[in-house]
Amino acid sequence: MSTHTATDMRWHKKKWVDDDVMRHLADGEAWKKFDRTFPEFAADSQNVRLGLVTDGFNPYVVLNQYHSTWPIFVFPYNLQPWKCMKKEYMMMIVLIIEDPGRSIDVYLRSLVDELKDLWTNGVRTFDK
Repeated sequence: MSTHTATDMRWHKKKWVDDDVMRHLADGEAWKKFDRTFPEFAADSQNVRLGLVTDGFNPYVVLNQYHSTWPIFVFPYNLQPWKCMKKEYMMMIVLIIEDPGRSIDVYLRSLVDELKDLWTNGVRTFDK
């Protein structure tokens, strides 16, 4: 990941517009509800908010071979809207090379455990 300044992480705390237009997830009701539910987390604008995404695909479909690949990505969502979905900020954390079916939780178990640890204990960081 590129270096960030404190401004990169705090942009969403500023009230840029007030016109009910969703320009970023920070404008959405889910983000606002999270802030109301966890006000101590929301108070520190440098806390990182992550989005998790996955979708399976068959890279060999033209060869009529059955193979399923499931990349799982994490995005830091509290960067500026023009940065948060750029490839230099996305992190592929798991690559499942078979159809996980209903067992995707097995593949995500270690990630879930790490995220719970981060939520409970946190990690001290600094901005140089």
